[in-house]
Amino acid sequence: MGAVRAKVILLGHTPNPELIVATAGRRCYSPLGTEALIEKVRDGDPASFIAKLVQMGHVTPIEHATFTFAVEGVSRSLLAQITRHRIASFSVQSQRYVGEEARKNADGVFDYVVPPTIAALGEEAVREFDRQMREIQRFYDYWVEKLGGGRETFEDARFVLPNAAATKFVVTMNARELWHFFTLRMCNRAQWEIRELAEQMLYLVKRVAPTLFTNAGPACVRGPCPEGKMSCGRSEEMRTKYGRRVED
Repeated sequence: MGAVRAKVILLGHTPNPELIVATAGRRCYSPLGTEALIEKVRDGDPASFIAKLVQMGHVTPIEHATFTFAVEGVSRSLLAQITRHRIASFSVQSQRYVGEEARKNADGVFDYVVPPTIAALGEEAVREFDRQMREIQRFYDYWVEKLGGGRETFEDARFVLPNAAATKFVVTMNARELWHFFTLRMCNRAQWEIRELAEQMLYLVKRVAPTLFTNAGPACVRGPCPEGKMSCGRSEEMRTKYGRRVED
């Protein structure tokens, strides 16, 4: 292994997420008791009502639907970015309890992420990157041994590890925060790795809650690009791309 790529699994989500959101939204406007309200929502058109809520800007009801993902094959650099999304819960593989010496693959080096700009330089550049990662593994192993081995040494030996070192984590977000996450991180101006991760996550949630995530994606999918003079100029391409995703 060595070089790895992002892999995302949707572990679970709120059962019947669109029914839950529609019921929560109807609660705000209906005098009905709970049982009658649920029946009305089920007999009605939850999708149309959710679309109306979003159009009105009444998006707090979509916070009642949550989605949990297992992520692996991403860098510590990505981890630093995604944990800035505060309305989310994270459980991250610890570099204090899981040492890189225990995680070395059959090739004798920790898993790492290769930036596409380096990969684009060709095989020689990729080999050099791999050589550098192996050298860092040697530094890490040296300090683990020097500090006596065991968990207590991992937390200090890890200081020599690069942002390229791969990690694994579980993250839970509600639908509203996911919308915000997709808006920011699927923009072409976002960093490439978190953009790829966000796209995989969007594809997964659209399968189970297509109405909730209609037109989710970078801001330019829904209207003018908010980046002004820093726009990538590819709004039409993005609308076409994520429009096709809805149909998958």
